[in-house]
Amino acid sequence: MAAITYELIHECKQSGARRGRIHTPHGVIETPIFMPVGTQATVKSLTPEELKDEVKASIILSNTYHLYLRPGSKLVKEAGGLHQFMHWDRAILTDSGGFQVFSLGDLRKITEEGVEFKSHLDGSKHFLSPEKAIEVENDLGADIIMAFDECVPYPATYEYTKQSMERTTRWAIRCKEAHKNTDKQALFGIVQGGMFKDLREQSAKDLVALDLPGYAVGGLSVGEPKELMCDVMEYTTQFLPKDKPRYLMGVGTPDYLIEAVLRGIDMCDCVLPTRIARNGTAMTSHGKVVVRNQTYAHDFTPLDPECDCYACRNYTRAYIRHLVKAKEILGVRLLSIHNLRFLTKLMERVKIEIENDNLLSFREEFYRKYGYTKEN
Repeated sequence: MAAITYELIHECKQSGARRGRIHTPHGVIETPIFMPVGTQATVKSLTPEELKDEVKASIILSNTYHLYLRPGSKLVKEAGGLHQFMHWDRAILTDSGGFQVFSLGDLRKITEEGVEFKSHLDGSKHFLSPEKAIEVENDLGADIIMAFDECVPYPATYEYTKQSMERTTRWAIRCKEAHKNTDKQALFGIVQGGMFKDLREQSAKDLVALDLPGYAVGGLSVGEPKELMCDVMEYTTQFLPKDKPRYLMGVGTPDYLIEAVLRGIDMCDCVLPTRIARNGTAMTSHGKVVVRNQTYAHDFTPLDPECDCYACRNYTRAYIRHLVKAKEILGVRLLSIHNLRFLTKLMERVKIEIENDNLLSFREEFYRKYGYTKEN
């Protein structure tokens, strides 16, 4: 029995974007979807009830690297798995830790066997192999787990990118062999290859040959120009099967979400909405609002009059600005609820526009209103 299945419902006649449904052990995910990130088994400052009732999240992410270091995957397993541990009864995806290890820079050393790294917490040495990453993810018990990979920086040479991509494929094979909980957890492969189309094609074809339940496009949104990211993404998705989910890792601005969906992506995630909330910034239908600025001190309107979230139904920009300036945690909580709901609501609208074969027209309307051009 498969841990998850994907159902393709409609393809937009105007754009080719996909409207689908992922069936998981913890509920159905209507796609395309934005997934909030709960790095350390919590979406910062929010309760699970707020995520369900206000954000309308049907799946969230947690991080293998961070949970491996603290509190440890064995403790989570002892608690009954991540769902029990964090009181979340909907779907969870755990990444493999590859991106976090990549981010450590000089604190890590990559070999064929895996990655030796120093903890960012206390400097202690650790070794993460494909087998170890899968063991940790099996302990955590998420519905979707990611293969261990290397995220290549931008820019990188062709030679290095090729070596890294081929090693990532070998690691994916080892992950598949190590994965034992296949009836409850779906292992996704991660397509790498940097900005080189021939390497992207080879990576995609090699991973598809493994017949995994789903595939991610990794190694994008790492500093490359937007136009290049969209071009590489569009080229890559054509080599991924239509009957399985496609996940673009680490993307969370409204324009990137729409551009990803237009190129056949079903799932996206990013820490951005909660991160900018902690800096006093809101996403709204007319662009970003830096609510901590003086201009909003006497603004008694909602963050976004078109938003249906708890913050916008009950509080003003002036009040939330006061909370942010006073460093009250409620300000961060309200902005986090709002920003996450803004993106999940955007994706609800995107689903409707796909069904109406109207996504390209909606993109133009949204960009005008939000203040985007296709170049920025």
